[in-house]
Amino acid sequence: MIRMTLIRRPLMLLMVMATWLHSSHAQEFVGSAACQTCHQSEYTAWMGSNHQEAMQAATEATVLGDFKETTFEYAGVTSRFFRQDGKFLVRTDSADGTLQDFEITHTFGVYPLQQYLVSFPDGRLQTLGIAWDTRPAVQGGQRWFHVYPDEAITHGDELHWTGPQQNWNFMCADCHSTNLQKNYTASSDSFATSWSEISVGCEACHGPGSAHVSWAGAPETERQPSGYGLSFQLNERKGVSWPVNEKTGKPERSQLNTTRREIEVCAACHSRRGILAEGAAREASFLDHYLPALLTEGLYHADGQIQDEVYVWGSFKQSKMYAAGVTCSDCHDPHSQKLKAPADGVCAQCHLPARYASVSHHHHPSESSGASCANCHMPESTYMVVDPRRDHSMRIPRPDHSVQFGVPNACTQCHSGKSNDWAAATFSAWYPEPKDPFQSWTAAFQAARQVDPTAGAQLAQLIGNVSVPDIARATAVLELEPYLDPQTAPALQAALQDESPLVRMAAVRVMGAFPVASVLPFTAHLLQDDLLSVRTEAARVLASASRTQMNEAGGELIDAAVAEYTATQQLNADRAEGQMNLGNLFVSLGNPELAESHFRLALKREPGFVPAWINLADLYRSQGMDRPAVETLQKGLVTNPDSGALLHALGLSLVRQGQEDPALQALSRAVEVEPENARFAYVNGVALNSSGKPLEAMMALKRAHERHPANRDILFALATISRDQGLGTEARQWALKLLELNPGDTGAQALLESLQTGGE
Repeated sequence: MIRMTLIRRPLMLLMVMATWLHSSHAQEFVGSAACQTCHQSEYTAWMGSNHQEAMQAATEATVLGDFKETTFEYAGVTSRFFRQDGKFLVRTDSADGTLQDFEITHTFGVYPLQQYLVSFPDGRLQTLGIAWDTRPAVQGGQRWFHVYPDEAITHGDELHWTGPQQNWNFMCADCHSTNLQKNYTASSDSFATSWSEISVGCEACHGPGSAHVSWAGAPETERQPSGYGLSFQLNERKGVSWPVNEKTGKPERSQLNTTRREIEVCAACHSRRGILAEGAAREASFLDHYLPALLTEGLYHADGQIQDEVYVWGSFKQSKMYAAGVTCSDCHDPHSQKLKAPADGVCAQCHLPARYASVSHHHHPSESSGASCANCHMPESTYMVVDPRRDHSMRIPRPDHSVQFGVPNACTQCHSGKSNDWAAATFSAWYPEPKDPFQSWTAAFQAARQVDPTAGAQLAQLIGNVSVPDIARATAVLELEPYLDPQTAPALQAALQDESPLVRMAAVRVMGAFPVASVLPFTAHLLQDDLLSVRTEAARVLASASRTQMNEAGGELIDAAVAEYTATQQLNADRAEGQMNLGNLFVSLGNPELAESHFRLALKREPGFVPAWINLADLYRSQGMDRPAVETLQKGLVTNPDSGALLHALGLSLVRQGQEDPALQALSRAVEVEPENARFAYVNGVALNSSGKPLEAMMALKRAHERHPANRDILFALATISRDQGLGTEARQWALKLLELNPGDTGAQALLESLQTGGE
């Protein structure tokens, strides 16, 4: 069963969350203009900022693109931008591929690109895939471009502008508006989305302002003694300075930072996350409203550098700056979003230029790009074609790690014609004894990604090291799942009790891979965790616990937590992920009829959503309905013919039905379309061998070994198949490779011992 963790909230939660919801909406939103009278300088800085212009109605003043009968060609479609009756229109491909005229109702963003929204009768706002480059022409701007230039995104593709991945109501609105209420109605599959302000206003960060406005307008004798009528205050930097320690030469915060309120407010939008509850009151914890992504493969490189579009929070959480108590507004003006000083001046606020802005430190000519603090310690990655974003993990460049682990480095990003070996040698000459990196988990994460048998021990050690940033420790918990054994299990058990909610959240998620009866004693306490993100993960894992396994109080806790989890998914009922999560929940609760209905709703929302096809087929399989399971997977392949996951699942289903030849074809095709998936390659090899084709199996597994040299399952299969074919010498060689990877592998040791007396 495939699990998804993208989430939100619903109708069942009234008793459980009534008090919390009431407090979230007790005050009213009054609009940013109400703040101007008393906070003129902050209001002036905000006007014209990226926050203030995050989203605007399409007017002469706000639309920056060229709508003067211009055209743009992409994927065989010629789109035309024009004006008519004072409106901005585009003629482009619709959901069915036909050319139609669409009115642009809103602008989205302002620099370095501006996107455009189209409103539909069902309340959807969709983001056009063609955007306007707002940079000056001398920088390559003032042109139309497609945000997926290297792909041919046409109608029917999940990334087409009319599809769910470009839906503003879900994908964008929460961060580009203030007090957003999605207001999705499942019965009509429609939205009535509302907001207090169309853009990111004062109350998006400070919370609803009605009580504060009343406080400000009241006579001084009637004002509250403290609090200013605010739900909370962003005052972590009040009276704080960063003097330089004379002994170390490094800045230290004058007061210990005991809260992370400011960063959590910013994280609500500047992070890769799912939403647990909308209309979030900012006085509550970030993890009470959002489920953040961790440093997983595909999102981050093994050393934690940004890879996909993950924004800032996940990077900054890894940094030594975060650990030292630095907050966002130490570097950025929160109202204008500009740096507090130009270029390296922002670093010089704390780091002495005499020490760091010197050739002896950076080894580059002064005023060159290589002398820039940010270029070395915060390298850029460009997203959406023209939008460079800096990595906020603020790391020391380590080109030697690029050589060893294949991660990027700032040196060859600038010196694009040079190799990693050159960069590593040059760096080593400059810094013969580099300090251990603060981001110290690269080897462990790389081992896990390569399915190295030693990964488990490395990950377990990382989890227990509390000096490591908790976002990395939580990621290590997720990576530990395939390596759980008697030696590594204690690390997972300790993680369930960890002080970090990120670590607890990851730990309980991993427990979902095991029977509920075995994990219940270790996870039940998390049903009462302080944070919704942890409680809902515990609810998902423990939902199937029977009342005979728990006392009456425990049963009530599960009921309450399941209600909360259901609420988070109902909030995402417009999404295939939300519907599938509900389907999985009802599988756990023993209600296959409701589970099937939600899986089918997921496929109605998004016919190309592979996990729902697989889970629906698995539901049929669990009921002994093998034929419908196969038919479901075959239907899924109609819309997803190159899905390795569907092909692999189909192959396994056909094996169960005894259809050997089509099963082998499907399993082989899965490896062909997803050669990086070691599991697919291993199962394909085992299936070939079981079908009486050992030589073909060994050839396939040898190819897989070349691609996955550290995969234990593939090596073990090669050893045992070689043994069974009477190839004792070759079998011993494979067994020795296993032991080279992990000398403590008792299974490999036993295999080798059994082969020592054998011959060819």
